[in-house]
Amino acid sequence: MTPELYSSLSLATPELIVAIGAMALLMIGVYSRGSSSTLVTTLAVLVMLAAGAWIVLFTGDGYAFNHAFVSDPFARFMQVVTLVGSGVTLIMSVGFARSEKFDTFEYPVLVMLSTLGMMLMATANNLIALYICFELQSLALYIVAAVNRESLRSSEAGLKYFVLGALATGMMLYGISLVYGYTGSIDFATIRDAVGAERQVGVLFGLVFILAGLVFKISAAPFHMWTPDVYEGAPTPVTAFFAVAPKVATMALILRLVMTPFEPVAADWQQIIVFVSIASMAVGSFAAIGQRNFKRLMAYSSIGHMGFALVGLSANSQEGVRGVVIYMLIYVAMTLGTFAFIIAMRRKEGLVEKIDDLAGLSNTNPVMATMLTILLFSLAGIPPLAGFWAKWYVFLAAINAGLYALAIIGVLTSVVAAFYYLRIIKIMWFDEPAGGFVPMAGELRVVLGLSGAFVLFYVLIGGPIGTLAQAAAKSFF
Repeated sequence: MTPELYSSLSLATPELIVAIGAMALLMIGVYSRGSSSTLVTTLAVLVMLAAGAWIVLFTGDGYAFNHAFVSDPFARFMQVVTLVGSGVTLIMSVGFARSEKFDTFEYPVLVMLSTLGMMLMATANNLIALYICFELQSLALYIVAAVNRESLRSSEAGLKYFVLGALATGMMLYGISLVYGYTGSIDFATIRDAVGAERQVGVLFGLVFILAGLVFKISAAPFHMWTPDVYEGAPTPVTAFFAVAPKVATMALILRLVMTPFEPVAADWQQIIVFVSIASMAVGSFAAIGQRNFKRLMAYSSIGHMGFALVGLSANSQEGVRGVVIYMLIYVAMTLGTFAFIIAMRRKEGLVEKIDDLAGLSNTNPVMATMLTILLFSLAGIPPLAGFWAKWYVFLAAINAGLYALAIIGVLTSVVAAFYYLRIIKIMWFDEPAGGFVPMAGELRVVLGLSGAFVLFYVLIGGPIGTLAQAAAKSFF
């Protein structure tokens, strides 16, 4: 083994742990007698925990595989957040999968393969690596959207996601071909030099198409049309997975793309990001007002939150990148807790998803009502909860960059979005009870409790998190 290959493999050890673990668990699932879903899910979570621990304890900085792969503080931070999101959604799926009869061992294996693609997205350092890792996570996501084969809604969700996702991938691939054609390279550093030497319209067209494919995956407007239907149709733990891990990984890829090869044309891509940010904030805030299904409402909520996160990227500054990194971490914590609650919305006759089913929950289950209230206040950005600080960092970065109009629009759309969060709180605390839910599963209680505690006490632990985010942001400056 050559020293270069040994160095590359050592840097990619966390990805190798997940890849080998996924293949091993596939064999365990195939050759086990009876249902092996719970065993495979448990082992999958342990594999992700091992990969995350290796990233934190042993992985250093450097390039691998002829500069196609880069390991830096930014990549490691986003990888750990992605692994946390994927692992927690697997934990939340155990009881749900058993009760809803889709407890197949293929589900955790597909989640692991998708997570592998997401980890590689944070480290991609050339256009081919960008495309391959993007497709690795996407193909697994198309399947898990339709994993419940007995559900017509789940099959429909998977088909819609696949068709629209294929269109987005085609647009991104066309953009990659344009950039390669005009710069003569797929390497990010070489593209940066070529773009900085001469501003070419063809390269900018390529960038637009690549960004179109990427913002589709984070559900940003105007490429958000798949989100409400897929969120509603997919099994709820799968929806939770869609809402967190792919968003973090794709946001990491967008940050690396615009901050490394296309940094010399920042004035051009800033206009695109500002437009997408405003459109997402507006769609996420206004379209959610009339929603009656909790999962559809969370779909529009995620569209809005991606718009708020892009406010920080629009600033094109170290402070802005730091704001985006912190925002994604807090968004993951809030969303996981909220979906743990949605999974627990179950009566004797089965699952319920309507917001009106929460009526009078404070009388029948005050603890659940209190935890959801904390999370909804945080999603709305009410101080001093974590959601307020997430928005504070990105809006402050925009103001310091002179983007006053963008910051004002962000604050106004936050006020509009607060309406539909507060309406749920009003239904829980002031409406006549509609009947209680069956007792919450133990794993869901833990997730909801930890999420609520993180959101409530973020003001006490925000310092160390801010320091880690600052180190991640410095990777580009």
